[in-house]
Order: sequence, then structure tokens, then C-alpha cells
Amino acid sequence: MAAATRLISRLTLVTGGGSGIGRAVCQRLASEGASVVVADISEESANETLGSLPSDLRGQTHMAAVVDVSSKESVKNLVTSIQTHYFQPPSVCVNAAGITQDDFLLNMEEDQFDKVIQVNLKGSFLVTQAVAQALVACGAPKGSIVTVGSIVGKVGNIGQANYAASKAGVEGLTRTAAKELSRFGIRCNCVLPGFILTPMTDKVPEKVITKMKSLVPLGRMGEPAEVADVCAFLASDDSRYITGVSMEVTGGLFMG
Repeated sequence: MAAATRLISRLTLVTGGGSGIGRAVCQRLASEGASVVVADISEESANETLGSLPSDLRGQTHMAAVVDVSSKESVKNLVTSIQTHYFQPPSVCVNAAGITQDDFLLNMEEDQFDKVIQVNLKGSFLVTQAVAQALVACGAPKGSIVTVGSIVGKVGNIGQANYAASKAGVEGLTRTAAKELSRFGIRCNCVLPGFILTPMTDKVPEKVITKMKSLVPLGRMGEPAEVADVCAFLASDDSRYITGVSMEVTGGLFMG
């Protein structure tokens, strides 16, 4: 359940907000009182999420925006349009935009590798940089940047050399950003989902899902909302003394 209104009057940006974990994050942040900018490469998905957001708490206004996180210009335009619309930069940012292009290492095309790195790793860098620059420029007292990584970034996964590399990179990026930005009051943390039921896992065969479940100590797949709960905690002042960490939301999978 939402901790009522911990994010009231907070302006939040969620990339990849059109589906899956990103959509759940938008809904969760809105339920806690935040104004949410739903950013996605698909305008249709972003608007769909926008239509699902509660906006009955004080001063809440949401907007949808189209962004290609792998393009510096697109990201810059997004942050500029948010500042034009709300007269301030977002003080909370959740990087949830991500793609997969799975294949075995021996067969993987260079293009499959590049695309996943461009969106998942470079995209997280560009959005983190643009939001942090805007917050520092306006002298905002605090900010929280949450990036969605993956447990796969820690342990690897067959058929996902590109994805695992991108998600491992996101952790290194986040820890470095945490070190550099803490003096500006900006916290940077990672959330590492395990096997979560999203459009990304819809493509996975049933027998693989059954095998996956058997590996999870809690015995089931996770829900996007369960990842969103942790993102909301990291976005809020309840985590004000936490920066540079990776929080696993995996049901105990690969706990070591």
C-alpha cells in the first residue's frame, strides 16, 4: 500500500513509463502524490499510462512525453520541455527504459549488442546527466535518481551477453554518479529486479518460466508493482541516507 503522501508536490520523471516496470512506477509515484512525467519512445503507450494515473492529490498534474533515451538531443528536449511546463526540473527520476535483443554470444550480431548498450546503458547515462545538470543549475536542495538494473548484471544470463553487460554497466554508472553528485544533495541508487512478469517476459516459453520459478526461494515470479514499491522508497525521503546502493528485488534468487 502507498505510504499515503510521501511524494506530494514532488515532480518525477519516469523513462520507459509506457509499460512494464516503468508503468507500475508511474502509478505508484502518482498514488503517493507526485506529479509524473511519463516518458516513453512510444507515444501511444505513454498516453495509455497517463490515462491510468490518479491525480486527485494536491497540485498533481501529469504529462506524457516522447523520448528516445539513446539520443542526447531527444533527452535534452525532454528535460527542457519539462522545465517549460512545470517551471522546474524533476527532483525524482526513474530510469526504467530498457530493451532486450537476446542471442547466444557465438551468434550475436554487433547491431544487437550496440542497440542494447545504447538504450540501457548510454540512455541511463544521458538521462541521469541531463536531470542532474538541471538540478544543479537551479540549485535544487535535493534529488533522487533511481535506475532499474537487473540481477542479470551481477550473475550473467545465457543468451544475454549484451543485456547483462548493459545492466552491469548501469551499476558502475550509478555508483560513480552517487559519489560525484552527493555534494549537490542528489542521491543515485539502483534497483535490481529478478524474474518479473512484464511484456519483456511474455516472450519467454512456459517451460522456462516454470524452471525460473523453481530457482526462486519465494517460489514465484515478481510483479512490476513490487519493483515499483522499492523505487518509490528510494525516491522518497524515507531513504534520505541511502546512496550508491543496488537493491535486489528478486524473491531471493541468486542470493549467494
